Amino acid sequence: MQACMNIFLTGATGYIGNNLAKKLAGEGNTIHALCRNIKTEVLQHPNIKIFNGDITDVPSIKNAMQGCEQVYHLAAFARVWSKDPSVYYKLNVEGARNVFDAVRDLSINKIVFTSTGGVLGPSGNHPVRESDERIGKPFTEYEESKTQAEELCREYCNKYNMHIVIVNPPRVYGPGIITESNAVTRLINLYMKGKWKFMPGDGKRTGSYVYIDDVVNGHILAMQKGRAGERYNLGGVNASYIEFFALLARLTGKKTSLIKFPVNAMMFAGNALQLYAKITGRPPLLTPPWIRKYYYDWNVSSDKAIQELGYTFTPLEEGLKKTIDWLKNNPQ
Repeated sequence: MQACMNIFLTGATGYIGNNLAKKLAGEGNTIHALCRNIKTEVLQHPNIKIFNGDITDVPSIKNAMQGCEQVYHLAAFARVWSKDPSVYYKLNVEGARNVFDAVRDLSINKIVFTSTGGVLGPSGNHPVRESDERIGKPFTEYEESKTQAEELCREYCNKYNMHIVIVNPPRVYGPGIITESNAVTRLINLYMKGKWKFMPGDGKRTGSYVYIDDVVNGHILAMQKGRAGERYNLGGVNASYIEFFALLARLTGKKTSLIKFPVNAMMFAGNALQLYAKITGRPPLLTPPWIRKYYYDWNVSSDKAIQELGYTFTPLEEGLKKTIDWLKNNPQ
């Protein structure tokens, strides 16, 4: 990575985006961060310039993007529920279109677009690869909108000869802002405080756990080496809930007896929570479409990113230990 490069970044106040912005700024680059709130404390760095605006406002995007050589588009609506489901499409698809249009008009060479491992669907008899046909349809509006945004990436690459690289992180954890997209770290924090009591389903379902620093490095490698129109899984260690919580118990020294929460019971609770949300407007912790994902395994293969980008990932035990140490030092 060249020093003193001007880089435009959306989603800088989010979990992955904030860590990426600080990493790039720390390497001597000037970050143009597009934010709705210019008085944001999480972006205090001499190399980060905050520009007021958002991805629904094209003039503010172009203003912030002036003079930049690279673009990272991470901003997205990733919440479990919205009173107005169309917000997923407006922000995740049309927002991406607005960013891509600005890039095209300003003739910027390279974009990395952050999607999600959920787009590739659950894993069958092997960890899911980028080229695999998806098993079943998207479960949630979030997955559906990200699927459409990926199609948009490929359309702009083919139609306008743009260089857009897609990255797909799965379950990201580690130090950083505790937001909805940092759910695994929130879970670890609750477990450490003795406030987490449940084992999802029978505990045997698996997923890919990736440490935040690996995801950040994966974004930078995708910018440097990624092929236009291609997607890259930025996965980590595939593990079951039983394995995850056993490791957590050993590393924290807290052997909590977890109550197995059958997925069918979770669905019943999810339906009740969703009904309550519709009545009160208060977001539920989980909704039935998200709970349905617990019926499946979500193992990820990162072989393509390893071979083409030089991507590496941290062992789960090492990553969890770093996260636990960070949480102990940042009790807030």
